[in-house]
Amino acid sequence: MSYDPNPRYRLTGGEVELGFGALADAIVRERPGTLAIDGPAALPWDTFVADLRDEIAERDVTVEVVDARHSLAPWEEIQQRTQASLLPRDPVFGRVFEGSLADLFDELPREARTDADVLVIYGPGSALFEHDLLWYVDLPKSQSLAAVRRGDAANLGQTTGEAGIEQRLLFVDWPVLDRHKQELLPRLDVYIDLNEPETPRSLDGETLRHSLHELAGRPFRTRPTFLPGPWGGQWLREALGISTDAANLAWSYELITPESGILLGTDNPVEVGFELLMAAEGERVLGAELALRFGVSFPIRFDYLDTFGGGHLSIQCHPSKEYMREIFGLPYTQHETYYVVDTKPGAEIFLGLREDADLETFREEAKLAAEQGRVLEPERYLQTHPAVQHRLYLIPAGTAHASGADNLVLEISATPYLYTLRFYDWLRRDLEGELRPVHLAHAFSNLDPSRSGDSVRRDLIPEPKPIRQGADWVELELGRLPDLFFAVHRLDFEETVEDDTAGRFHVLNLVTGEQIEIESGAGAVHALSYAETIVIPAAVGPYRLRRVRGGACKLVKAFVP
Repeated sequence: MSYDPNPRYRLTGGEVELGFGALADAIVRERPGTLAIDGPAALPWDTFVADLRDEIAERDVTVEVVDARHSLAPWEEIQQRTQASLLPRDPVFGRVFEGSLADLFDELPREARTDADVLVIYGPGSALFEHDLLWYVDLPKSQSLAAVRRGDAANLGQTTGEAGIEQRLLFVDWPVLDRHKQELLPRLDVYIDLNEPETPRSLDGETLRHSLHELAGRPFRTRPTFLPGPWGGQWLREALGISTDAANLAWSYELITPESGILLGTDNPVEVGFELLMAAEGERVLGAELALRFGVSFPIRFDYLDTFGGGHLSIQCHPSKEYMREIFGLPYTQHETYYVVDTKPGAEIFLGLREDADLETFREEAKLAAEQGRVLEPERYLQTHPAVQHRLYLIPAGTAHASGADNLVLEISATPYLYTLRFYDWLRRDLEGELRPVHLAHAFSNLDPSRSGDSVRRDLIPEPKPIRQGADWVELELGRLPDLFFAVHRLDFEETVEDDTAGRFHVLNLVTGEQIEIESGAGAVHALSYAETIVIPAAVGPYRLRRVRGGACKLVKAFVP
């Protein structure tokens, strides 16, 4: 067994239904007076509803349809109601919209009349209308993002056919629609995955909820998403066998709650957003204490940054916790760590400021690079360190950093991931040929000058420290800072080692070794291959790691102490 890009989990109860015929049969069978079909704004609603009506027309049922989007406030009014989320003169970042979907509607009709057998109200917010049955049609986040980038999808509230903007999708549409979807989960009658628009995959609500409950009691993986980028490399494609038509792969989103999906069903799986698992079973996943602290937010993310045969990442930092809260509206910030899984001789990590760095000159040169295309030499201001395989580099918010070329870095970080504040990007163009933007006002407002000099090597590149061990295994603390709310350890073992969530989730990644098995105290067994990431929910409790194939193992473990 090798790296599996499509991990799947069994259903509890029902089964996945395929196609529009199954959906039309459900309408005929249930004969609801009013059916609400809710879902995201980026969904191809007109095509979906037309295909569904064609199937229903073949059955002895009459249907009238109502587009819920027509009841949204006018687009100019929606822009006004959400204006706090789009920062003045900022074309990239935004403040997370905190309102509800209902805030974007004008008054909803409380009662609908029709002479048809079934009234179908569809579109984002249709669940706000009175209804007898509730369906939810969903798209993976990667597809909605791609549709907006292509100009094929509108933002929430825009006229159908208009091109949305990515900034609004990320900071307004996704947050409000995710909260809306999470609120609907307890009463969903059918969940529909539109990964393949011609062949929707549907699952009844009870089976969905029961399956999520079972999943929260055993180890599970989310479906990774692989993305190309201007600095991307070849490691993910060559070492893991990931197929792509792109010139490179820059990222693998192994575990990022806002975008990750979970595949339920073995033969024709339905992809369900990780945020639904957190809405349904957050306490069992996180543990009671952490659920009180983080709510339905899963606080740790894992992703790969691949620069093998590629280029340096941009010189960057992330917002301080105060800046993140006050400007961007998130309760915790983007602290990061780099774990070097693989590297080539001579590869480097940019981390921290030089003791003699002149920050005013740095600012002036960064501005000239952005405005006039002048080359900047980051080594005049930032320290470079050898990229050492299996070493952890700590990157608290405000620390200037970047992974250099020819590294495969496992980024183990706090979940916020959209706020990369660039000082300099090597005058590089994106995949569409446009000069990539930098964010000098944000970046220099958050640059922490204390992360400089000798303290960088001492505090941010610590030596691993044993904390417990046995005859053929040891658990190492790879690095710890008061600033970082999460910890990163590594379990090195020959055959087996035991661990316990002790009421708090773990996230694991096999960084050395071919394959292991994870066995819970309840007897659930999950295989884990090299480079795969897995969540051990708090509800699992004690578990055992056992080598199955290959040599001695190294397993990274992240958790919130």
